[in-house]
Amino acid sequence: MDLVGLSLPLLLVFWQWTTTTGAAVTYWTYTGSVGQSKWADYFPDCGGKAQSPVDVATVQTQYDPSLGPLTPLGYSQHGNKPFNLYNNGHTVVVPLPGWMGLGGLPWQFTAVQMHLHWGNGAPEAGGSEHTINGQSSAAELHVVHYNSELYPNMSVAMTQQDGLAVLGVLIETGEEANQAFWNILNYLGRIRHAGQSVSIPAFDVQSLLPSDLGRYYRYNGSLTTPPCFQSVLWTLFTETVKISHTQLMKLETVLYASKEDADRVVMQDNYRTPQPLNDRTILSSFPLESVKVYTAGEITAIVIGALCGCVGVAVIIRFIVKTIRSTSSWDVLPSIRPAPVPRTKEPGKELKQDVALNTTTEPGKKEDPVPPSV
Repeated sequence: MDLVGLSLPLLLVFWQWTTTTGAAVTYWTYTGSVGQSKWADYFPDCGGKAQSPVDVATVQTQYDPSLGPLTPLGYSQHGNKPFNLYNNGHTVVVPLPGWMGLGGLPWQFTAVQMHLHWGNGAPEAGGSEHTINGQSSAAELHVVHYNSELYPNMSVAMTQQDGLAVLGVLIETGEEANQAFWNILNYLGRIRHAGQSVSIPAFDVQSLLPSDLGRYYRYNGSLTTPPCFQSVLWTLFTETVKISHTQLMKLETVLYASKEDADRVVMQDNYRTPQPLNDRTILSSFPLESVKVYTAGEITAIVIGALCGCVGVAVIIRFIVKTIRSTSSWDVLPSIRPAPVPRTKEPGKELKQDVALNTTTEPGKKEDPVPPSV
């Protein structure tokens, strides 16, 4: 989650917070001298024990039957007022109207904004912040909410342990374009440089989410960018959404992290690497009995076992075939002996017998004359 994407008024609130608490406001990036490996030097919370994102090892999650489906409130009721699209130098942000919220959580949460994280387009490169069993996705969507039941505004809530709730949606690539994401991607060319913003037509925010909102992982974590406040109740959906390769390429290549009058720096790899889980437990809203994830060692053992099994089957088949052939050779030997040659009759003898039979007449009966041949 990108705190810098909380819109200009909230940036002013953050500036006031750093001023009154004595914290040093420092420019940060994802790589380099002020990259994520150095964040904790300037933002102490970034070195905390409950940081985000994390890798979700599914076999280590714990099923919690009390976790029910989440209910987006007002996500589809965007009204006639246009949305704002903003390049904050770290990501692309869409502030959300206050009537949008989230049900199905311990408290009432009001929507604040949504933004994206992605990679650089290289083969096998990541882009998502959260990973599942060590596997990253092409990109990730975050929808940010604050606890409006306990706190008066976002500036107060984001510093409290139970102040924020963020939806995490993993994004994969497919052959077909995702029409819902064109509502954002079609306008990236108008906010190419940091600090630029544009009004865009309002749209159904729920169309960006997966269809199954009842299967997810839940854990307590933090903002994924400085100041890394550990105030987020994370919900990471198991179902991914898909965008086309063209859409992902647009996201990875159009925007700049630099201002218009500065040297161009393409906005890429704007994701934080997974942080240690430490003593936290990741809950799941669904039982995992039917889900089996094998380790590398288990996969190797299965492959070797399968190969040995195949060799064993081949040996058995060879033995059976050899036995059948051996048995069949003895059974066939008598049948292939030459059959006895029938004795042939002498031509003259046979003819004489026929003539004798034909000339034999009954006693006292005169033989009819043989008609002449024509």
